Amino acid sequence: MAELNVNANPGYFARLNMAMPKLRDSEKKIVEFIENNQEEIIHLSITEVAERSETSESSVVRLCKRLGYKGFQDMKINLAKEVIEPVKQIHEVIEKGDNVKLIKKKVFQSNIQALYDSSEVCDDEQLEKAVEVIKNARTLEFYGTGGSGTVALDAQHKLLKLGIKSFAYIDSTLQAMSASMLTKDDVVIGISHTGSNREVLNSMKIAKDAGATLICITNSSKSPITTISDIVLQTASNETLFRTDAIASRIAQLTIIDILVASVANAKYEFYYENLQKTRRSTTDKKM
Repeated sequence: MAELNVNANPGYFARLNMAMPKLRDSEKKIVEFIENNQEEIIHLSITEVAERSETSESSVVRLCKRLGYKGFQDMKINLAKEVIEPVKQIHEVIEKGDNVKLIKKKVFQSNIQALYDSSEVCDDEQLEKAVEVIKNARTLEFYGTGGSGTVALDAQHKLLKLGIKSFAYIDSTLQAMSASMLTKDDVVIGISHTGSNREVLNSMKIAKDAGATLICITNSSKSPITTISDIVLQTASNETLFRTDAIASRIAQLTIIDILVASVANAKYEFYYENLQKTRRSTTDKKM
């Protein structure tokens, strides 16, 4: 049984979001019971949870292990932190009747939590590998559509300010055409929250066949894009009612881009600092 691979300590809800695609039916029943009895679960024994969720103690233990906890008690302690503390509201959806003040609080807290959880689940070693291949790339391309396409364009913009020319393709046809012309010296960064965008996946497969190194930025640890990628940079954000294309996921993706750009620039600090000054000076006459 594959357990959740984490380097730090993401919260229960972030772990659950990552593990959900590979949970068994019995484990999903336990998750549903926990969701409906979040505050009560803290005071229940493993036997009571098994009985009331109509599963078994072994299933409860298996769920705990799959989420990366040492056992049932460890999971309860971590769940308690998120349920009892005021921050639990970040996991709530925007509900009918919520006023602007409450919606503001929920959205801000959700975005903040997305950054925190993404910081916990994004693997440092994978980041370091990504920085190395980006530094040595002959050509660097970003693929994304919809909201993820805006992140690809932002990445191109940030790199151009440093004097690093890259290409952001948000059209599936252009993605595929360009991917077919890449080589082993090139790098593609595919951006997809779900990790299952057909257009991006198709283009990345073409790029892989051409020999390019593939990096993905995604929220799902067990999605098709992670299977074909050489390097996986994971985010963690929840999409809820009225926020299925929430800015929380974009903020997490943009932050990963910022980390990559800053790390690449820092490797040749003086060189890229001078380039940054050049690009800034080039646009000063355009500012009022």
